[in-house]
Amino acid sequence: MSIPDYYAVLEIPSTATQSEIKRSYPRLTRQYHPDLHQQALDKHIKLLNEAYEVLRDPHKRLLYDAQRRKAQERQTVDRETLRRKQEQARQAEQEPKMTWLEGIFGFIRELKKGLRDY
Repeated sequence: MSIPDYYAVLEIPSTATQSEIKRSYPRLTRQYHPDLHQQALDKHIKLLNEAYEVLRDPHKRLLYDAQRRKAQERQTVDRETLRRKQEQARQAEQEPKMTWLEGIFGFIRELKKGLRDY
């Protein structure tokens, strides 16, 4: 489950002050209010209210920011894991495939080379 970006919903930076949050909320509620605009979605107003409720309270905002950071770190780890798996798959495709018999003969050949060089 992804965490909604409340800062983007309120159209403010993540470093916004309380006064910027309080200024942005009424402007956006007027802009997206269903009584003023027929094409406005009720879902968007609910999301605005939820974002304002979380970001205006310093304690809730702190918890929200911590959750967001943790989710971003998890995404980074997931991306890195996926990248490593893809790289391993590419390397596996590049390695020549041989039968066990070919492997034994190859090993013996390399062993003889090593003994000659010694």
